[in-house]
Formats: sequence, structure tokens, C-alpha cells
Amino acid sequence: MTAGAMAPEAMARDFDLRSLSPAFLNNPYPAYDALRAHDPVRRMPDGSLFLTRYDDLITVYRNAKLFSSDKKAEFGAKFGVDTPLFRHHTASVVFTDPPRHTRVRRLFTGALSQRALADTEPALLALVDGLLDRLAAKGRFDLIEDYAAQIPVEVIGNLLGIPRERREPLRAWSLAILGALEPVLTPEQERRGTEALLAFRPFLRELIEHRRANPGDPWRDVLTRLIQGEGADRMTEEELYENCVFLLNAGHETTTNFIGNALTTLLDWPDQRARLLEDHSLIRMGLEEFLRFESGNQFGNRVTTADGAIGGVAFGPGQLITLCIGAANRDPAAFENPNQLDIGRWPNRHLAFGYGVHLCAGLSLARLEGRVAIGRFLERFPRYRADGPAARGGQARFRGYLSVPVAVE
Repeated sequence: MTAGAMAPEAMARDFDLRSLSPAFLNNPYPAYDALRAHDPVRRMPDGSLFLTRYDDLITVYRNAKLFSSDKKAEFGAKFGVDTPLFRHHTASVVFTDPPRHTRVRRLFTGALSQRALADTEPALLALVDGLLDRLAAKGRFDLIEDYAAQIPVEVIGNLLGIPRERREPLRAWSLAILGALEPVLTPEQERRGTEALLAFRPFLRELIEHRRANPGDPWRDVLTRLIQGEGADRMTEEELYENCVFLLNAGHETTTNFIGNALTTLLDWPDQRARLLEDHSLIRMGLEEFLRFESGNQFGNRVTTADGAIGGVAFGPGQLITLCIGAANRDPAAFENPNQLDIGRWPNRHLAFGYGVHLCAGLSLARLEGRVAIGRFLERFPRYRADGPAARGGQARFRGYLSVPVAVE
């Protein structure tokens, strides 16, 4: 029996994050609906809690002291404490708490300034238009590999000043490192993630040393700003290295999914595509709806620091919690007709970028990339169509596509 054919009560009762079916990976939303209705704070067989209601996620996001983002205990058990994967993921800004998180995030926010983003847009427009020219000449292409995945690597490569001829391995490294964050770590995922981090280190060391010797304008050059810091605030060498890796990874896979999910979703919702084509001013609201409807990052994680309760379920210190962003973004208590794509939805307080102190520092960059990549594609190819079956990425945390064949006129 498929997940969609199961009774909701049974679907909620049998749900286990560490044993997910192919049907769930293809379409998790029936399971999310069942969990919100019948077991919204579900205790997994491993003892962790899985939250699916919007208000419960907001409660967690608002209390960073009780619900910690520090992953040393969790990732120590998962990766081993003396491993590249442990060192990287526990140093990344997204997996740390204040005050360290506050200091590093402030440096990121300063580096990704409006001035830096304004400098990025002309090159982004040229990149996207060049890609569209090549796709028009082909007529048939893969929406992910030939388009969505090409954009964020180039944008982050430009921001960090990575020579274009050296960018080829970046996407594979990013996918491997992020793949190790899946709920169940396979030996192959662990091996690939470790090898990617080991390859990244000398690559970034050379890049950082060159920029130290040849600094750019810290108001416009992201890597220079991260190296120099702000006043007394500077990253340690380890923080600098690991967060440069994080910047590439966070800016790559989630943005690829953002663009790919949006354009693929519009294939399934022709009425919404027609609305957007008729009124291009809807693009900004449309971006927020794409983020809500198919969140590229489906899960967040926290660990409790003291006794408490969430959604009526008591917990003690050290309780692992999974925040299901994808479920919260389709909670009918927060969004009217949540399983309906509505590009004119407003307000749209989705959680695709997180909330509170961990609100994504790169959200303005992601929105810029989405606006240009999705908007220009629709203007150029208003009647694009599917040209074969799409293939999902097969991941639970990072929801996207591996392949979406399309044809254009």
C-alpha cells in the first residue's frame, strides 16, 4: 500500500524519520497532513520529537536558549568527534548558538551587504541571459542540470572570487557534504562527504591566502570582508574555512532547489503560470509562494537545554527535536488552502528561511537569484513543457529534483 493510500491515522502511527519510503520522498505532504492531524508532536522510535505545526515551530524558533542549535552531541554520535564532517557541521553558523552564532552571522550579514548584492545583479543577469540563449538553441534540455544548478555556483563563485576555471567540482562537493545531513547516514554518504571536505580544504586555503595578499574592497568583496572582520570581530581560521564551505553549500543546493522546484511546480499549475505571465508584477509574491509550497529545506533541528514542554508534550534536557518546515508551511491553521499554489498569496509568513535569530543571512541573495532566474526564464520560454518524467533527488531534508527534462519553442 502506498503512503497516499494509507489511512491518515495509520500513516501518522507508522511514521519513522529513519525509515522513509520512496513514496514519502516523492510526496511527503500526505504524511505531514496526517501527522499534524493525529500526532503533531510525534515521538520517534529513537526518542526524538518530530514537529509539524506552524505555531509549534514558531515557539521553538523564538526560544534559542531552551532550544539549542548546537549539534556537538548529535553530530558527535553521528559522525564521530574527530572527523572532517563533525568539525565542519559543528562550526557552521547554522549549527551554533549565541554569542558565537551572533558574531559570525553579523560578519556574514555585513559581507552580503546591499552594496555587494547590487554589484552581483549585472553579472547575474548576464549569466542567466547567456544560459537562456544556449537553452533556446538546444530546444530540449534538463531544467536542473542545464539551468537551475548552473546559477548559484556561479553567483557564489563570483562572490568568493573563485576563478571560473576552478569551479567545476564545487557542485559535487556541495551535494556530498549536504548529503551527510540526511536523517540516516549511509557509509557511502559519509565517505563522499568526508572526501569532499578534504578536497575543499587546500582549495580554500589557497583562495584565502591569495585574498589576504591581494585584498578587495571590504564593502563589495565578500571574502575580504570575512577575512578582515568588523572591528574586534574576526573569525578564527577554522571558522573562516568552515563558513566559506558553508556559504557555498547553503547558497548552492537550496537555491538550485528553489529555482528548480518553482519552475517544475508551474508545470503542474498552468493556471498559476498563466497568472504570472499575464501580470509580471506578481513575481515577488510568487517567489514567496514557491518557497512556501515546495520548501527546498524541509527540516531543521534543535536540542533542548532544560525541562519544558512543546505542544503539550513534556521533555527533559538533551531532547532531540526535528522541525518539519515543509509541514509547517502547509499548516491550514497558518495558511488558507495550504495545498493550493497561489502566487498572489499575501501575507505569506512561510518558514523556508527559518525565523528568529537563525533567519537565513543569505535570504536577500536567494530572492535576487530566484527573481532573475525564474522571471527571465518565464519571459523567454512562456510555453515551456515537460519532455519526459522528472526525477526527484531522493532526499528528505533537501527537497528538489535531479532531473526535469523540458522542451521549449
